[in-house]
Amino acid sequence: MTIDIVISPNILNLQNARQWVTVHSNMAYSLVAGASVTLDDVPINWWKSDTQGNFAAKFVIGDIKNVGAGFQTLCLEGVTKDGSFIKVVMI
Repeated sequence: MTIDIVISPNILNLQNARQWVTVHSNMAYSLVAGASVTLDDVPINWWKSDTQGNFAAKFVIGDIKNVGAGFQTLCLEGVTKDGSFIKVVMI
């Protein structure tokens, strides 16, 4: 299965340490073990089903250590409810 994701906002304001980073996916919400999801080893703050029934994850930007100026590579990892490993690298 190919997992597509979109990060919102696509431009991060590093001055605002309390800004949310939301990761939207095309995976069904019911498939993902939400508490297992991390973004660059940062635990998920909360998760929900979007309007299409897909998994959406929220993280506090100040918790993501490698965010800096320029382009970044971020790694989203987690586990599905059937135990399959999820790993998506975003550039």
